[in-house]
Amino acid sequence: MEPRRVQSTSLIDILDRILDKGLVVAGDIRVSLANVELLTIRIRLLVCSIDKAEQIGLNWWRYDTSLVAQEEATTTIARLENRISELERLLAATTAIPEPAPPPPARPSSRRKR
Repeated sequence: MEPRRVQSTSLIDILDRILDKGLVVAGDIRVSLANVELLTIRIRLLVCSIDKAEQIGLNWWRYDTSLVAQEEATTTIARLENRISELERLLAATTAIPEPAPPPPARPSSRRKR
């Protein structure tokens, strides 16, 4: 009887494959009472490498203020505040209501008293 060869896969190999190809877990949890749905929780989980995520168009971590360098976030906020101020100034200039012209001066009456 020959000894059986068992092919073992290390945890590193499994993680490498998951991060390279990606893994999606999706599920819904519904809580109902007497056929009345009380709560629905939709779960979507994507496990992949950053390179793979960028390939499929996911890059939310670049804009999350808790993950972006504080200096970069401060610069972006200052730029946006300046732009908002400029737009408010332009809006005020285009919607300014002109002041009404003052009434013409009263003309002296040309009638003489008799």
